[in-house]
This record gives sequence, C-alpha cells and structure tokens, in this order.
Amino acid sequence: MVNDLNLGINLGYWTRGPEDHTDTVVAADGLGYDYVFTAEAYGSDAFSTLAWYGSRTKRIKLGTAVAQIPARTPTATAMHALTIDGLSGGRIVLGLGASGPQVAEGWYGSPFPKPLARTREYVEIVRRVIAREEPVTSAGPHYPLPLPGGTGLGKPLKSIALPVRPRIPIFLGAEGPKNVALSTEIADGWLPLFVDPQQVESVFGESLAGRSADFEIAATVSVIVSDDLDAALTQAKIPLAFYIGGMGHRSTNFHLDLIGRLGFADAAVAVQEKFLAGDRAGAIDAVPDELADSIALLGSIDRIAERLELWRDSPITTLLFSGVRDEPTLRALVEAARA
Repeated sequence: MVNDLNLGINLGYWTRGPEDHTDTVVAADGLGYDYVFTAEAYGSDAFSTLAWYGSRTKRIKLGTAVAQIPARTPTATAMHALTIDGLSGGRIVLGLGASGPQVAEGWYGSPFPKPLARTREYVEIVRRVIAREEPVTSAGPHYPLPLPGGTGLGKPLKSIALPVRPRIPIFLGAEGPKNVALSTEIADGWLPLFVDPQQVESVFGESLAGRSADFEIAATVSVIVSDDLDAALTQAKIPLAFYIGGMGHRSTNFHLDLIGRLGFADAAVAVQEKFLAGDRAGAIDAVPDELADSIALLGSIDRIAERLELWRDSPITTLLFSGVRDEPTLRALVEAARA
C-alpha cells in the first residue's frame, strides 16, 4: 500500500494568550495544503478561530480536531458548522470528540457515562439539522428533542438557515477500540492523536475493518525540524508526558491506555507516576525515545522525507502537521511529502 497523502496543519488550542496564526494558514492555503484544523480543551474554542482563518483563505478546508461534544448541544454544534460552512463556501469538516470525564464533568458540568451512545445520538441530531429535511426530533435519552417536561411548550423545529450542503463531513476523535469502530460506522473519518504508522493494522485493524473505501484517517503528527535529533526527541516528549501524565485521572486516562496498546505500557505508567508526583522533568525523561520517534516526524528534512514513507505505506490518508508555523518549513514538508 502506498498512499498519496492529503496534507494539513493542526494549530491546536491556545496555551497562553491569543495566538493568531493567520500567516501560517494563508501560507498553507497558497502551498496547496488540504486542511487546517483547530482544537479546544478548556480555554480557547475551536469554532471562533476556525471562522477567523476561514475569512482569510480561499480554498483550504476548515476542520475542528476536535470540537468537544460536552461543550455544546448537538443543535448548537450544527449551527456553528452550517454557519462557517455557509460563509466559507462549503469548506468545513466537523471533527467531534467525547473528551474525558475530568473535562466533561469538571469543566462543562456534563455527564460522561456512556460516551459511545452519547456520541451516536449527537451525530445523528447534527446530521438531521444539516440535512434540513424535517423538524428535528430525538427520542434518545441524552439529547431528547423536544425536551420532556419543562413548560411543555417546546416543539420540533427546522433550521431557518439554509445550509449550502445537505451533508457536512464528520470525523471522530477516538482512541479506544470501540470508539474507533464507531467512527467507521457513523462518521466520514477518524482523527487519531497518537499513531505509529507501522502499527495501525496491528492496533486498530479490527476496529477499522468496517470502514468504507472513502473513509479518511487524518492523523495529527508532531513535526520538529532540527539537525539535532536528540534535542528534537526531547522536545517531542514534552507534550507526550503531559498527555500521559496529566490529561486524565490516575484511574482513567485514555491516552495512557493507548500508549500501552502501542507497546509501552510500563513506560506510560512510569511517566504518569512521575508527572502526578510533580516531577515534570522526570516524566519527560521517562518517555521512551522509540515512542516519541515512532509517532512524530523528527530531525532534518531529509530524515523526515525518508520517514514519510512509513506513513505513505499505511492506511492513513491524511497527515496533519502540528507545531509548524513558518512558510519555509511548510514548503519543505509539502515538497517532501509529494515528491
């Protein structure tokens, strides 16, 4: 298998003050990149920044990786999507994710149990809003429409805004086997966060078995261009240590579980223990070099070009470069990927 990879950039979310990457997005648009994705955690939101960049570009597709399901009702998410899609001429890709219990319940005040059933119901309502074939109702337990009880005056409604497309592509951010399988059933694509291209089949093959021929696998990959490979490895380990150690509870951490399935279970536990003990430097140092190198693109452009063959020779259809901001590096990467 050798894929002609689609390319994009993933700008993530703000980690400090406002981050305006308009120059990066405009450069990517001009260089022929296929996508720009934004994200959210518990600070900046994905849709506002996406609209900002959409107004400054012409052709690049605009994606959320991911918009969090507990952040909004499904009808509110559909309204965001159809609005940006309309303003951009049909360019949005709606990436959705369930988040985790700490954020869902601690930040949004939304229940987390039964995330698969909740996701299925959510996507179905979003699809109905965008299709605009009839007033939207839902008998599901998570997002019933109209709301039972209350004043009793709620009624089924149909969007008063005409969508420019009857169907907007929906990708799911998923890590667990059942959630990945769900994406092949109800979505148009999957947004893996940490993926080793050489292990896609062995780790996710069963979950992906039911995907359609045009199903997209759009993997975010951290890119650090440097002639000092050791320094690049250290830099790549910083976000890994944070996600393994801090983005989840000690007893419930989907990122840690995934790293275990990639073959680094003992190392992941060691990273988590050091991180939770306040030893951030030790947590970073405990991330194996092999892990960091397998899921990122690190080193010189020549080394990155060579390792891109691993991604081409995998089921992955799209690479979303993370961490790249300057036009020369964007140009070098697109030339390497499409050589």
